[in-house]
Amino acid sequence: MYAVIKTGGKQYRVSPGDVLRVETLSAEEGETWTFDTVLMISDGDDLMVGSPIIEGAKVEAQIRSHGRRKKVEIIKFRRRKHHQKRTGHRQNYTEICIQTINGNK
Repeated sequence: MYAVIKTGGKQYRVSPGDVLRVETLSAEEGETWTFDTVLMISDGDDLMVGSPIIEGAKVEAQIRSHGRRKKVEIIKFRRRKHHQKRTGHRQNYTEICIQTINGNK
């Protein structure tokens, strides 16, 4: 069984027991978070596709930790102009563990 959820402007294919990093969620570690923007649920041969979301479907996940990703370095360089600029960016994330997938049948 798996589902496709949308969070933080991205779509993720998740199954119970999966651990993934998503955009920062405003919850404490150990709490349960419910995703209600479920786009698709598959259970073997049974497939439910929303238009755009499945009404009443929920995916529950447990918040494991919060953190920051590895730094991405941005280098801007203009040749022959003695111009070079270096910056970096570290994106915040929340690590979650998918617990259950509930669809309305």
